[in-house]
Amino acid sequence: MSCCNAAEEVQSYDLEKRINVEDKRLINCKAVDVNQLMPLKYSWAWEHYLNGCANHWMPNEVPMQKDIELWKSGALTMPERLVIMRNLGFFSTGESLVANNIVLSIFKFVTNPEARQYLLRQAFEEAIHTHAFHYIVESLGLDGREVFNMYHEVDSIKGKDEFVMALTSDILDPNFSTNTVEGQQKFLKNLVGFYVIMEGIFFYSGFVMILSFHRQNRMTGIGEQFQYILRDETIHLNFGVDLINTIKFENPDIWTPELQREIYDMIDQAVNFEYAYACDCLPDGVLGLNADMFKEYVEYVADRRLERIGLKSKYGSKNPFPWMSETMDLTKEKNFFETRVTEYQSAGSLTW
Repeated sequence: MSCCNAAEEVQSYDLEKRINVEDKRLINCKAVDVNQLMPLKYSWAWEHYLNGCANHWMPNEVPMQKDIELWKSGALTMPERLVIMRNLGFFSTGESLVANNIVLSIFKFVTNPEARQYLLRQAFEEAIHTHAFHYIVESLGLDGREVFNMYHEVDSIKGKDEFVMALTSDILDPNFSTNTVEGQQKFLKNLVGFYVIMEGIFFYSGFVMILSFHRQNRMTGIGEQFQYILRDETIHLNFGVDLINTIKFENPDIWTPELQREIYDMIDQAVNFEYAYACDCLPDGVLGLNADMFKEYVEYVADRRLERIGLKSKYGSKNPFPWMSETMDLTKEKNFFETRVTEYQSAGSLTW
């Protein structure tokens, strides 16, 4: 065989191995090699990855001395301490559940490499969040077993966690596949459960409660970490919405009226769980907050999440905490909180 013929064969082989970008679908990818990142099919997935990298932070970089002094001073009331403890208890396990779902179920069935790249980044961020709660517990001298075991012992936390965990059970079945319409619908419900409900609804009451302390210049170390976590979660939510909507677009047969009704039912259950959680955290009201305000807030947030996945809003409630919108506006966040969170970017400016 001549050198020219050998070169032609190699070139022909390389061309056969090249991936058609149109085959790099989010699920049921037709491309032979799901590890080949370039060329990108979904620029939004890569942009979310870059935004996550730009938002990198570590918990032990946040000073906790003022929080420690306030916690030990006795200046916090018992209802205020309950709010902090309940939120640490929920978030400490909630972040782990999200990470487990990414690693054990979502990553397996998302077959697009740039989307997988973001999932790896998100899983690391969930680990950072769990690290943050450990850092807070250790700094304040709390009983770690009490905090990290609340999902077993506090009904309002247990209910929320069991609700989303049930959505993972089918996906973890060794025989589960996204090759059927039924399988794709179950996978989509899992994504709605974790991105839209867990990260997009369940986390937001806790953000309001903790950041309400921060607005009063109290527990500022915890508040600063929750600002970072909120910013991470905003990117997680944006990625999840893009993931859900793209799967719907590429697999139109799965978006049936029946599935839409099931998602409405899931959102209804989530709103009820979150209201029960607010009642548990705020039995008598604290920080100018009460459970009824959170019912209105959760309904408002749920409407926004429904709209983002192409469903009509349902509740029509108003936002009783308009300042929460400002915490997610990075051009105003510095002026509002007077902390370094907006300035802390390792690679350029974040844009939403």
